[in-house]
Amino acid sequence: MAKATRYCAPPDTLVLRPLDELSAVYHRASGTTHVLASPAPEILSALREPMSAQALMLVLAIRYDLAAADPAALAARLEELVAAGLVEAA
Repeated sequence: MAKATRYCAPPDTLVLRPLDELSAVYHRASGTTHVLASPAPEILSALREPMSAQALMLVLAIRYDLAAADPAALAARLEELVAAGLVEAA
């Protein structure tokens, strides 16, 4: 059985600051600041500890009272965050 990919946004590498409807995320390792819209900041906040996409979906559903969460949409957002270097996948 294949091991599920675990995702993490280490808190020591990111500084997250809300800017009205957007959020600024400073990535210490690269020195780059990213401006993100929801749900990316919420995903980063939830990924302080490594977890699978399925576990993340449950955390977000509970934390934000999501009735009809979309696993495909979450997978797409995770891949975008990995590509930007803000989330690590293992």
